[in-house]
Parts: sequence; structure tokens; C-alpha cells
Amino acid sequence: MRIALMLLGLSLSLAEGVAYAADAVATGSWVGPFTVIAAGIGMALAAGLCGLGQGRAIAAALEGMARQPGAAARIQTAMIIGLALIESLAIYTLVIAIILLFANPFK
Repeated sequence: MRIALMLLGLSLSLAEGVAYAADAVATGSWVGPFTVIAAGIGMALAAGLCGLGQGRAIAAALEGMARQPGAAARIQTAMIIGLALIESLAIYTLVIAIILLFANPFK
């Protein structure tokens, strides 16, 4: 079941690239489909790894608060700042993906 879902997700993510590839044959450029694939893979990696990083940061902060309840306010403040910095990586990756998809600087 897990493999079937992974294959379905992969095929759906590559469907748009295939559509661009059909258009690229007429124009002779293969840069378009590869930018779509690169943007998709980059955003998937950034979102997944940021999610893992945020989970580990929250787990460590909660463990620290459980060990030293008196420092909970300082730990929580540091955790929120850290989560904002982690989330900014995903937002920067989204901006780069949108530039690759819509502005297409390689034309």
C-alpha cells in the first residue's frame, strides 16, 4: 500500500513535467520540463526536512522544559525564534520555486 501511494504521488508530480515536455518538443527546449521537476523536488525536500527539523526542535524544547520548568519561558522564546528561522527556509525555497515556474529565467 505504501509503495502504491508513493508511485501515485510520483506520477502525479511528474504529470505536469510531461505536459511541458510535449510543448518543449515543438519548441526544441528541454529547460522548461527540468525547471518544473527541479522546483517540485526542491520544494518537497525543503518542506519535508523543515518539518523534521521543526519536530526535533519542539521535542528538544519540551524535554528541556520538563527538566527545568523554571526556564520554560526562555526555552519557549528560543524555540519560537528557531521555528521561525526554520520556516523561513521553506518560504525561501517556495519563492525560488515560484520564480522557476512562472518567471522562467532560462528563456
